[in-house]
Amino acid sequence: MLEACKRWKSVWRRNAWVWRKGARTALLGGFVEPLFNLLVLGLGLGSYVGRVAGLSYLDFLAGGILATSAMNAATFEGLYLAYTRMAVLKTWDGMLAAPLSLADIVCGEVLWMGTKSVIGAGLILAVLAGFGLATSWTALGLLPLAFLAGVCFGSIALVVTSFARSYDFFVYYITLGITPMVLLSGVFFPSDSLPPAVRAGAGCLPLFHVVEAIRPLLAGNLELGLLRHAAVLLAFAVPAIFLAIWRLERRLTP
Repeated sequence: MLEACKRWKSVWRRNAWVWRKGARTALLGGFVEPLFNLLVLGLGLGSYVGRVAGLSYLDFLAGGILATSAMNAATFEGLYLAYTRMAVLKTWDGMLAAPLSLADIVCGEVLWMGTKSVIGAGLILAVLAGFGLATSWTALGLLPLAFLAGVCFGSIALVVTSFARSYDFFVYYITLGITPMVLLSGVFFPSDSLPPAVRAGAGCLPLFHVVEAIRPLLAGNLELGLLRHAAVLLAFAVPAIFLAIWRLERRLTP
């Protein structure tokens, strides 16, 4: 696949250049909502909740907010913006007319989605450091983890996009996929409080592994379990990339 995706940099650079033109608006949108949730829930609800899993609720919530921010950045890019490039602006058709393959396009798009997740997570991490919630050097490990999370969720989003015939289609994925994942993955409360069967199912969700990997890094702990969580994300991402290439070839290639 690496040989098939050798021209992915052209796609990545094109998306980065377009994003840079509206970077202020994009950064504001991806930064304010997570910060608002962190402050309102962490400080407001946290004053009633107390300590959760050995952490203050603000510390506990910070990891969940970082994880969902990385997921949302890649998912939005892989759904709405990728669909716009594919079906509305016909940007991908123009790329295919150049010496680019669908594998180049998918790889470039997915790696750009990972980059978007790093940008969003980096901004929030800087704010957390300002609040004294990310003072250990291990917090820097969140950046490559955010990139891997972006690749994972971005590739899944591209698979969904390959089936879409309008923007309305994405409501199904957000309502039936993203929202339950946020609620079940230990973002707002420990997943240990769920019934055993539900907890076992939640352990199969990619967001669960992002959250579980982020919290120790924020707390200054570098654990071997991080490798297991990263392996799960790769296990979702790699098949999704191949499936997205196959699906989009069927859709876009005459």
